[in-house]
Order: sequence, then structure tokens, then C-alpha cells
Amino acid sequence: MTPEIDEARDWRGLEVDCKTCPHQDLLAAARCELRKACVQDRYARRIDRFFHWNPELADGYLSHPHFEVRAIAAKFANPFLLPALLDDPDETVRWEAVRRLPRRHQLTLRKDPHREVRIRIATLIDGPDLLPMMEDDDYYVRIVVARKIAPALLVLMIGDPEAEVRRIVAQRIEPRWLMRMAQDPLADVRLEAALRMSLEQLSSLKTDEDWRVRHYLATQLSADEVAPMVEDSDPLVAEAARGRLGADSRSV
Repeated sequence: MTPEIDEARDWRGLEVDCKTCPHQDLLAAARCELRKACVQDRYARRIDRFFHWNPELADGYLSHPHFEVRAIAAKFANPFLLPALLDDPDETVRWEAVRRLPRRHQLTLRKDPHREVRIRIATLIDGPDLLPMMEDDDYYVRIVVARKIAPALLVLMIGDPEAEVRRIVAQRIEPRWLMRMAQDPLADVRLEAALRMSLEQLSSLKTDEDWRVRHYLATQLSADEVAPMVEDSDPLVAEAARGRLGADSRSV
């Protein structure tokens, strides 16, 4: 154990003194231990172990000046006391509180100022409750929404400014919207759309500007449609087209 970890200091950097602790009775009963399970310590593991050993004391620490203590106490405290923490100045405390509360409280944090809280809220809620988060300022919040929301609602995210969001949309959106996504300005998105399109739909992408899209088409389309692609400007596409024609001729 390093000297730094071996130290027992509180959140202000002061040395922890068991003689001045209000929980000396716990020490005598082996329900706390210096450098291992101590609510006065600045290390989260030691605080967490203290409340594991003494969960009934958590309610009394929800207004502690150190955010780590408030956040860890929220994991053990009476849920009826937790709504007051939704306005806590620290995002860790707000999250630890809201994840144990009913949905109506979770919805209030969809506009939380901290992205991590909003990301986690998006993982908790479902269905129409996610709709307002489609327009979140943070791209990763929108990624979580795109992964979870019903495919029928993803049409509202086709024009998302973040390419990774649109790529996920292309993977999950209803098939009738794939042609529209195949017009996306980013090749990665168009390719995701192509991977899910019918052969009739794929025919319209033979002149796509990205070689990866054309390469995929060359492995999927019929011999008649692939034939012109043996002259493709990209050698890998042309090779795939020749391979496709050869495979078709051998199967006859």
C-alpha cells in the first residue's frame, strides 16, 4: 500500500482522528475501521464500506459538505428523502439520488446541466419519454436515444448533425426510410443503409461516390447489373464485380 493510500485523511486533507469522531461506539463494536470503513475518510471505497456496514446512518449524511459522502449516502438512504437531492450542486449526487426514484423524478433531469446525468437518464427511461432528448445538445445523449427509441420514431433523427447518430439511425430505422438515408452526405451512413436495403433499392446506389458502397453492391447485385462495374475506377470494386460475375457463371 502506498503512503498516500495508507493515510487516513478527510475531504479537507486533515488527518482523521477516531478520538474526535461521533461514531466511537461503532469502532468499539467493529462496525467501522480506520483506513478501511470510515465515513470521515476522503476515499470513496472507505466511505462506501462504512455505509455498507451501517446503512441506517445514511439518512444523516445527505447534507454532508463533501459530495462523495452525500452521493454514497444516497445509495443507502430512505428513498423518501432523495428528491431533495435532485437540486444538489454536484452531478454525482443528483445521479445517485435519481436512479433510486420513480420515473416522474427521472424525467425532471432530462435537462440536467451535466451531460453525464443526462446520458444516464437516457439509459433509464423509454418510449415517448425519450422524445425531448432527441434534440439534446450533447451528441452522446442522442446516441443513447437513437439506440433505444422505437424504430418508428427514428425518422425524427434522420437529419441529426452528428454522423455517428445517423449511422445508428440507419441501423435501426424502419426499412421504408432507408432510401432517404442512402442520400446522406456521409458514406458511413449510406453504407449502413445499403446493408439493410432490398436488391431493388440497391440498384439506385451503383454510382455512389464512395468505393465501399459500390463494393458492397458489386457483391450483391445480379450479374446484369454488376457487369458495368467491372470498369469501376476503384480496383477493389472492379475486382469484386469480376468475382461476382465469375461466381454467377459457375453456378449456371
